[in-house]
Amino acid sequence: MKTGNLLFFSSIISFVAAIVFFAYLVNASKALSYLSTDPKACINCHVMNTQYATWQHSSHADRATCVECHLPINNMVDKYAAKARDGWNHSVAFTMNTFAQSIEISEDGANRVQANCKACHAALIQEVIANSDKYHDFTGVQRTDRKCWDCHRDVPHGKVRSLSSTPNALGVREL
Repeated sequence: MKTGNLLFFSSIISFVAAIVFFAYLVNASKALSYLSTDPKACINCHVMNTQYATWQHSSHADRATCVECHLPINNMVDKYAAKARDGWNHSVAFTMNTFAQSIEISEDGANRVQANCKACHAALIQEVIANSDKYHDFTGVQRTDRKCWDCHRDVPHGKVRSLSSTPNALGVREL
């Protein structure tokens, strides 16, 4: 066999091997599930079972998915850019085992959730603002930097945010 043919043949074999390896990784990581809005995509990694289980037992389970709370809802470009950024950060943390026992939302993620809380509960927010002198401000000083969960701590993930203990976590199951 000539050197040119051998090089061509080995190039084809390498290319096919790379495609097979890529397909295996996509399948093993359930990568395509992350393009959906199914909350079960969030539990592909077992470290999110706590968040999923507590959401399942919350008032939001029948009304909002993970995507509707945690990703931008204003346009598709922002949504998939945030999904890609979060996915990269999550895969690095899970692969390198650098996540904490108690997973906390990033500042960027918290800002997205806050914006989505305000978007879904716009009428309620207007009522709170209109009556802020009567409640939700116990210091007498108007505060605009509070997050909704500063007061509403148990919505929608409950009190415990640990990987090892969660109330009502009887395992992830269908409701």
